[in-house]
Amino acid sequence: MAFQIISTLLIAIALAMDAFSVSLTKGFTQKNLTKNQILYYGLFFGFFQFMMPIIGYYIGGVISRFIVSVASIVAFILLLAIGLNMIRESLGDEDEITDSFSFREVFILAIATSIDALAVGMTYAILGEDILLPSAIIGIVAFLFTVAGIFLGKKIGNYFGGRFQILGGVILILIGAKILLGF
Repeated sequence: MAFQIISTLLIAIALAMDAFSVSLTKGFTQKNLTKNQILYYGLFFGFFQFMMPIIGYYIGGVISRFIVSVASIVAFILLLAIGLNMIRESLGDEDEITDSFSFREVFILAIATSIDALAVGMTYAILGEDILLPSAIIGIVAFLFTVAGIFLGKKIGNYFGGRFQILGGVILILIGAKILLGF
């Protein structure tokens, strides 16, 4: 049991790294996020990291090969689009940079960073292991990493100024490429 919890924690940390990277980026590009908005990021990212393994678990073996092969492409396209938009905004007039909170963007980012958790759920199904506790651990870790990433990003962003949005866009694109290429 202890080994299972430790291995689940390690899986949760690995899955949360994309969410952490994205939230770090949002922290240094969206300076005016309120505590409630940060909480929304954490809840959305944590919820999707919690739900995707459960969905993957129940989807099972028949269509798992298809979903796994397309999931990385979908995640890449979503992160590429958001990253390119961030770069485009940062190259425009400084006053035009949007520092606004968008539920739509949070939703898309939460899905894009949790698609790999779908495959983890399928793996649990194949192994015949329970999914509820691992999913809860994965969701909680993602929530914590997301909130910590935003707060850390806000601190880092204060040192580097507004043009950090270009780096944020590049980071999102690189995360998408990592997912696409399976690194």
